[in-house]
Amino acid sequence: MSDTATRLAAIARHILVTEGAGAVSMRRVAAAAGLTPMSIYRHFENRDALLKHVADECFAEIGRRWAQRPRSGELEQGIAELLDDHLDFAFGQPRLYDFVFTEPRDGARRWPDEFRDGGSPSLSLAADVLRGGITRGELRDDDEWELALMFAAMLHGLIQMYRGGRIGLPEDDLRSLCHRLVERMLNGFRV
Repeated sequence: MSDTATRLAAIARHILVTEGAGAVSMRRVAAAAGLTPMSIYRHFENRDALLKHVADECFAEIGRRWAQRPRSGELEQGIAELLDDHLDFAFGQPRLYDFVFTEPRDGARRWPDEFRDGGSPSLSLAADVLRGGITRGELRDDDEWELALMFAAMLHGLIQMYRGGRIGLPEDDLRSLCHRLVERMLNGFRV
């Protein structure tokens, strides 16, 4: 990728983080980069291609950052660490979280094939932790991908309910609630 394309993607990401995906336009990104409106199309075919690139880079970054953190070999601790990473991202960069995890967008990964083949850096980490629990005999033999999807769906739902004003708790209490609910779910799969 050229330096210009990298700079354009960084500008688009900054707009997305501060204002949301709806504020990202090809004209606005080009202007912020000091380019003519048409010259941005040499680097990205259209707005969807630019936003897909930003999303792919974000997921790769999330996967690298989460994977680099030391992880406990214990099931409960591993799940708790991933949960905290996810909540840190959701609360620390809410517009970026919405864009990469919950907003409809072209090129978004679709269950099951694009997840099961390792295409999701974040869900792959959860599946790995769950697979470890299954392999060690802590969890009953089950499909780790479906378990990971179940946990992710619950977590995304709780975050959306909280941000939509449907859960009236301070952020720390919501974190505690998420941990308790995930632990309850996990208990249903213990041997």
